[in-house]
Amino acid sequence: MKKTEKLQIRMDDEGHLVLPYELIDAYGLESGALVSIQHTENGFWLSRSTASLAKVYIEITNVCNLNCSTCMRNVWHESLGMMDMPTFERILESIKMLHPRPLVFIGGYGEPLAHPNFLEMVTALRNEDFQVEFITNGTQLTDQMIDKLIDLNAQRIWVSIDGATPARYADIRLGDSLPQVLDNLSLLQRLKQMKSRSRPRLGIAFVAMQRNLNDLPAVVRIGKNLGADLFSVSNLLPHTPEQRKEILYQRLMYSMEMQPSRWSPEVMLPRFDLNNTTLGILDQIIKGNNNLSIARQPIKSAANSCPFIEKGSVSIRWDGAVSPCLPLLHTHQNYLDNTLRVNHAYSVGSIHDRDLLDLWKDPVYVKLREKLKAFDFSFCTYCNSCDMAEANLEDCFGSDHPACGGCLWAQGFIQCP
Repeated sequence: MKKTEKLQIRMDDEGHLVLPYELIDAYGLESGALVSIQHTENGFWLSRSTASLAKVYIEITNVCNLNCSTCMRNVWHESLGMMDMPTFERILESIKMLHPRPLVFIGGYGEPLAHPNFLEMVTALRNEDFQVEFITNGTQLTDQMIDKLIDLNAQRIWVSIDGATPARYADIRLGDSLPQVLDNLSLLQRLKQMKSRSRPRLGIAFVAMQRNLNDLPAVVRIGKNLGADLFSVSNLLPHTPEQRKEILYQRLMYSMEMQPSRWSPEVMLPRFDLNNTTLGILDQIIKGNNNLSIARQPIKSAANSCPFIEKGSVSIRWDGAVSPCLPLLHTHQNYLDNTLRVNHAYSVGSIHDRDLLDLWKDPVYVKLREKLKAFDFSFCTYCNSCDMAEANLEDCFGSDHPACGGCLWAQGFIQCP
């Protein structure tokens, strides 16, 4: 089912809406599952059910061939490792039990192409008809690997590019590899054309900060010229005092006046040209604690929701530990304003002990997903005034580990493909 496909829903003789089976199947709308409904002026929309397992992140390694200045691996004390083939095969057997088949995303806090069995793993997944995406820094996309990925019909390659020039790229990635990365992506484009193939599609991931924000338009132009059709832009998650100076969201993050709620008035705007005047007016409206819609499309200003729950996803670490999201795979630190917050890893179990579907349906995990769906946590992100904000172990609402009120993913500042 295509995302843009319009489906008809009919009302039966008893006044019940009858949803097409493909919708029920795709979004886990099964009996007893928690589903949110939000109404608008002209209709309503249903969210994905908490029972829907639609995406599996697999971190096959947390080893990387680069040493980027922004990476959390610079400030953690986690063990480095490679997923062994028995662990991967255990995961494969587990996800084969799932219906409908989830999207498999290979990536975490390492470089997937650094794993010696990367292509073997992708081949095994494609042989079982799984859609596969992965994220890479692009430096190890060899001719042979690109050719094989095209033949395997992998769905998408995400490439991290945080600068439009070799100097800016090297400033962040600590390696002057941008020309090689762009050559590799140019080869991907040429080989797809030669083979008359449209996949793998190309996505570009960009981490925005003070030092490279001006490069973003050029990165988009470069990506479009190389055939990219999707761009994921995230803010920087600051792990050091120096990185705090690089963030682009400090005012929005810590001013409660900047947090529209369901009771805030809505300002309905038309489409118009963006220039210094109109951008300045938009900034004033946003500062006024208003909800916005442009051309009848609402703009969600205050997230307060878990994007990993919205995707129906689960994350599996290189050693087989299963977590609700990528940020909980590894213990790491980041700053909330002047407060150093330690985010302790959280696992719902191991793929070695129980299969993934069994873990997914565990009552403790189901309850956690429902809590994340409602996002019933304290507002650590912009309160940040007590020692509970220094970790994700508990909060003043009585939540225990994981207490996600300080999660910058949930606030919409940080995002992953």
